[in-house]
Amino acid sequence: MEIMEMLKYILPALVVLLTAYLLIDKLLRNEEKRRNYELRKDASATLTPIRLRAYERLILVLERTIPSTLIVSVAKPGMTNLELHTQLLASIRQEFSHNLSQQIYVSDEVWTHIRSAQESLLRLVNSTAADCKPNDSASVLAELIIQVYNSSENTPSELAMDKLKKEVRILLQ
Repeated sequence: MEIMEMLKYILPALVVLLTAYLLIDKLLRNEEKRRNYELRKDASATLTPIRLRAYERLILVLERTIPSTLIVSVAKPGMTNLELHTQLLASIRQEFSHNLSQQIYVSDEVWTHIRSAQESLLRLVNSTAADCKPNDSASVLAELIIQVYNSSENTPSELAMDKLKKEVRILLQ
């Protein structure tokens, strides 16, 4: 009988202990989730403006490297095709290299499109320059670059800008 008497006290105590353990465990897990949510919310509040500035900078790079805009900023009176070719390549590389660090704020997909836009522009400048005589007026090369670029339906720069804009919209939702 003594065992039965002891079980009367031990069994309810074990049930109470188990219930207390489960409740405290659930409470601690909920508190940890709440803290993690708060940390993510604070990080998001800090990172969102930085990410938006990165998107702005990358859009500016893509806009500044559209051939018509780029040629206006690079071309000088009296330049030859060879000089314009060299200046365009240097300017494209410089624009993109100044913004390499922005890749940490955008998705890999967007960064791939941005790199593709740069490579496409470099190929365009090189291929059109190959069709021109080096000592001719730079206007010949400039016109040819703009003509070829404008004949494309969806240029890599436009695709990259579209991807950037979509990603920003998703970020702001």
